[in-house]
Amino acid sequence: MNSPSLRRAVRALALLTIPALLTGCPAAKSPPEPAPTLIVRGSNTIGEELAPALAAAFKKRRPGVAFDFEFKGTTYGFGALMAGRADIAAASRPVSTNELKLAADRGITLADALIGSYAVAVVVNAGNPVARLTPEQVKGLFTGALQNWKEVGGPDQPVAVHIRDLVSGTHLGFQELAMDREPYALTAQLHPSYEAIGQAVAAQPNAVGFTSLPVAGQPGVKAVAIGDVAPTFEAVQQGRYPFARKLHLFTDQTKATPLAREFVQFALSAEGQQVLRAGGFVPVP
Repeated sequence: MNSPSLRRAVRALALLTIPALLTGCPAAKSPPEPAPTLIVRGSNTIGEELAPALAAAFKKRRPGVAFDFEFKGTTYGFGALMAGRADIAAASRPVSTNELKLAADRGITLADALIGSYAVAVVVNAGNPVARLTPEQVKGLFTGALQNWKEVGGPDQPVAVHIRDLVSGTHLGFQELAMDREPYALTAQLHPSYEAIGQAVAAQPNAVGFTSLPVAGQPGVKAVAIGDVAPTFEAVQQGRYPFARKLHLFTDQTKATPLAREFVQFALSAEGQQVLRAGGFVPVP
């Protein structure tokens, strides 16, 4: 029977049922916000160890931040920054005149933050009487052109060369700093870290190698002066030590994101500078 009273009863039941159904259905959740990402491109010298260490320390402050790293050289970093494909260009050299012109042509003003220096010390066994070498002698020892210590004022012993392995950015870095990019001696022994080089040199009286400045101060090895300049933090900061490079973080002065600016300031802070020092780099004065 389709009486008016029945129709009213059905409508009343529907009105009671709909709110109950709506109350029992959870609201659809909005998708989570993507993590803010900082894109850094550039120097292998910074990218191999320093950038990951700075990022790890920074994420303790900002755990929600993600990093997108790609390190193929300083020139690559400048190109990515000027093309708008990076927030920060990591550089182990000053910006060139040509790069400044390219930036100006694109309406970009580069902001340069000097965050520290990369330096390597030439080390010998602590018992080796050689205390200083010229840049030419360093090149000769590591290329194999000089094969006996007596050629540089030392004992009549063959030179045993110890270097970083091929995957290390400092393998190429030392070639650029000290060897005019010439190849290493064929007999050079490869090591995965500066610490391993230091241990090898300490164990072998006729050895020579290169390490970070902190490792050069460990027992069993001796850092030699280059010319008359010893490898010290002060000499590097003053620009007097030859086997060193300044490290920079470049941003677009007008378009840099707040996150990029914050990361650069972190690298310059006391905490960031301690990260450099702990990694064997030289902080800014």
